[in-house]
Amino acid sequence: MRPVRFNIHPKEAKLNDSLMVTELPEGHTGEGFFATSLDKVVGLARKNSIWPLPFATSCCGIEFMATMGSHYDLARFGSERVGFSPRQCDLLMVMGTIAKKMGPVLRQVYLQMAEPRWVIAVGACASSGGIFDSYSVLQGIDQIIPVDVYVPGCPPRPEAIIDGVLKIQDLVHNESLRRRNSDHYKALLNSYGIE
Repeated sequence: MRPVRFNIHPKEAKLNDSLMVTELPEGHTGEGFFATSLDKVVGLARKNSIWPLPFATSCCGIEFMATMGSHYDLARFGSERVGFSPRQCDLLMVMGTIAKKMGPVLRQVYLQMAEPRWVIAVGACASSGGIFDSYSVLQGIDQIIPVDVYVPGCPPRPEAIIDGVLKIQDLVHNESLRRRNSDHYKALLNSYGIE
């Protein structure tokens, strides 16, 4: 079978009139240059290069696998490089039921991550213990480490996980470079016994 060729004259091709151009960030524009603040440039770079560390223990991990698959493709949001070494990742994604015996392990993984680091609690179990209201299950990971974004659901759909990553990106993009040195952040870490 021969391929069919279409010859379209350039004058006949129509452009889409509904294209929108995004606005530049705050800054100063001149002849051949654009200047902005270091905070905005670093925030933009961090936002689009998040390295997630999945800490998956149950069904929410399966939903995360679907999120990383080709249909939902979390990589298109700058989170393509999933790492399994805490020293190389900056986003801890806790997915699933966390038993109290696993608490020290999760805390150790969090402490091994370099600053700046962020945490997402994915699913009802990681957020609040879920349906497992028992002596052996941690009733939310925020009892041992600080959490930045909660993703509800049992298990949450891949769209919800993507929404949680987008919320983290907004937080990363707008975070001040000096936030991690602020008294408020140090007090937060001290409340968890982290120095």
